[in-house]
Amino acid sequence: MKKITELTAELAAPAIAERGCTLWDVEYVKEAGTWYLRVLLDKEGGVDILDCEAVSRTLSDLLDEADPIEGSYTLEVGSAGAERALKRPSDFAQFLASPVLVKLYRARDGRKEFPGTLKAYDGASGDVTVTVDGADLTFSKKETALVRLRVEF
Repeated sequence: MKKITELTAELAAPAIAERGCTLWDVEYVKEAGTWYLRVLLDKEGGVDILDCEAVSRTLSDLLDEADPIEGSYTLEVGSAGAERALKRPSDFAQFLASPVLVKLYRARDGRKEFPGTLKAYDGASGDVTVTVDGADLTFSKKETALVRLRVEF
């Protein structure tokens, strides 16, 4: 049996393509006692509310028909956002040399957050190398809680 996220991605694909968008991620998570099925979109020039509404309406009907989720949940369709999390090797490849923020599970040198520029990603190990204040720092997959894009003003 397919995972809920995989099935959702397949069901949503035609509606997402019809709006000229691409699928960034699908999450099925429990927060504060409520299950959320989140579909995050990306689009050249940005995702707008009409894209989200169209995909949400179509996907909601398809999910009702397929009925893959027992119990109640909240469907959310939105933009991946300017400060989106990087998860897959292709995400890291796409955003090499971009400003990022690395968050760690445990402090290193007295801090848990490292803003810098994404220099490298090792697909085999999951290690991330970021240039922080002129120095290249490598973070192992085990110690890294999150890597996300960072918007600079």
